[in-house]
Amino acid sequence: MDHPLISLIDRQIREAELRGEFDNLPGAGKPLPHEPNPEDAVLNRLMKEHGAKSPLVILREQIAEAQAEVAGADTPDTRKAAQKRLADLQTRLAIEIEAHRKFG
Repeated sequence: MDHPLISLIDRQIREAELRGEFDNLPGAGKPLPHEPNPEDAVLNRLMKEHGAKSPLVILREQIAEAQAEVAGADTPDTRKAAQKRLADLQTRLAIEIEAHRKFG
């Protein structure tokens, strides 16, 4: 069964075409960009436009920073603190991944 507003939407599009509202749009005649996950296309575009990141991405970036801190630690105390921070971040990432796997 079609959505009840489909005929209204189709009519609005036809009227806009007749008024020329789709003429000379940027990217006209070019293929749409490939979207690996079309269901999330709008959300992904909005996140990209506003510089938003998922918790998983943020944690992975923080882990990379913590790994660099561990590698660059010059004393046993700073190395131990950096390793603790790295372990905490890795645990948080594992929890986030598991929650994402279970609840989406």
